[in-house]
Amino acid sequence: MSNGIRHLGAQSLGDALQHNTTLTTLDLRRNQIRDVGAQSLGAALQHNTTLTKLYLGQNQIGHLGAQSLSDALQHNTAITILNIRDNQVGDVGAQSLGVALQHNTALTTLNLNSNFIAIDGAQFLGNALQHNTTLATLDLTRNSIRDAGAESLSDALQHNTTLTKLYVSENPIGPDAINAIEELLERNRRERTS
Repeated sequence: MSNGIRHLGAQSLGDALQHNTTLTTLDLRRNQIRDVGAQSLGAALQHNTTLTKLYLGQNQIGHLGAQSLSDALQHNTAITILNIRDNQVGDVGAQSLGVALQHNTALTTLNLNSNFIAIDGAQFLGNALQHNTTLATLDLTRNSIRDAGAESLSDALQHNTTLTKLYVSENPIGPDAINAIEELLERNRRERTS
């Protein structure tokens, strides 16, 4: 939660996380850590093996910070929840996160709500989902993925049977695209319970 640590505080936390063996949840929402702070945390997460939940919403993180977090996710096997909602990762950041999703084997929840992700970003994430076997929840609420982006996500769900929750409300998407996604998610949920 907000405590005004900003990017300098995040750098100090990053240094500490490299040696941490007990902390499992870190909530830094609303602290204006920006890209510099996210880069410090990303560098630390490449070495940290105990942190499982990281909340970085409302921190003015752009594509550079997302790139650092993505680099970390390619090596980190502990983080299961990453919440970076209400930032500015955009399509470039979504591309980086997509690369990470293709390699990561631990992340089960990724919240990208309100991150200026458009069609290209949704396509990058869709491509990644075709190869990912651990992500169960992806939140893309309040972005601009449109029908073309939703179609990429739907195409990914033809191959991905792990994702059971995909939030796309408050995007300019037509009912046909939403129905296609929901049908495939329902298939995945049925397979999980059988």
